[in-house]
Amino acid sequence: MTKGQNMNHIKKGQTMFVEPIRKREDIEAIKELLKDKPRDLLLFTLGINNGLRCGDLLKLQVKDIAHLKVGENTRIKEGKTQKQNYLMMNNASYEAMHRYLTSLNPQDNDYLFASKKTGKPITIQRVNALVKEWCRKIGLKGNFGAHTLRKTWGYHMRMTYGKGFELIAMRFKHSNPTVTMRYLGIEAEEVDQMLLNEV
Repeated sequence: MTKGQNMNHIKKGQTMFVEPIRKREDIEAIKELLKDKPRDLLLFTLGINNGLRCGDLLKLQVKDIAHLKVGENTRIKEGKTQKQNYLMMNNASYEAMHRYLTSLNPQDNDYLFASKKTGKPITIQRVNALVKEWCRKIGLKGNFGAHTLRKTWGYHMRMTYGKGFELIAMRFKHSNPTVTMRYLGIEAEEVDQMLLNEV
């Protein structure tokens, strides 16, 4: 990398591996950063708690989730795969949703993640920019973007909660667990941890 080159900016046609947010304290720092931005806090919280693509979250309207209680879900149709999936409401998501609803008092047909200018959903490009900004503001180094939210869910399901790649692959709608292993990029990290075990 040459001096002044930003790894978050790539040439057309190239792909970039974006990272999950690995440390819980960094997740908490971003939540604290967004405490006065209920729309962004809800986007971040739903993203890291459901493992859904951002494109599918951006299509949601207030009426899709406002009635949900903890443990309830709403069906969605994935834009990329056209498969049926669902969004689950857990405690963290419910708290972020409640703050969003009470702060913004939106209408049922409003998009959850609407642009203040147009009322239409913000774009994936805007989510990319927001995630990069949040990570930069808390001092995280690396490549981050919209996929960071989905990957953060998968990373913590594996590394924090010990869930198998098979289960995570089912949630991600990946064809097999090997795809999920590559997607999350944590094989080397797990091998290192394994080799530190004493026999």
